[in-house]
Amino acid sequence: MSFPTVTGSNLLRQKMNLPVDFSGELNIVMIPFQQWHQRLVDTWIPFARQVEQTNPQVRYYELPTIYKMNWLSQVFLNEGMRAGIPDPLSRERTITLYLDKGPFKQALELPHEDDIYILLVDRQGKVLWREQGEFSHEKGADLTHVIEQLSYHNMSVSVA
Repeated sequence: MSFPTVTGSNLLRQKMNLPVDFSGELNIVMIPFQQWHQRLVDTWIPFARQVEQTNPQVRYYELPTIYKMNWLSQVFLNEGMRAGIPDPLSRERTITLYLDKGPFKQALELPHEDDIYILLVDRQGKVLWREQGEFSHEKGADLTHVIEQLSYHNMSVSVA
């Protein structure tokens, strides 16, 4: 499965083309669909930051995914989110997607919008791992294991 090509802007007002502009070799991507999903995303952020600090090839992103709306509505919503997120790193890593959600969800095999989805995506857009819902130690351990396996494999390939 591949992450579809989409365009959005982060909360620093920088246009991003994904998956090309993901900066990590491996990228933890959190996809919320509803405003109340922020609470669920927030359960993943400390873990994602810790993984990023211990593994230089990993980056994390939050991709609020919203239906297409007119430009003025997008600006209003983005500026509201920007005002609520003072941390520059969080602003950089929050990329709002305004799109036709049907094809996006279909490409990623996301069955509904009732929960958040967490994906591990490589630089080419290949989805390497997926989960949904609130963070748990079991989910974190599973993702850590996958990242370690992929990192070990990449190190072995580059050394050989």
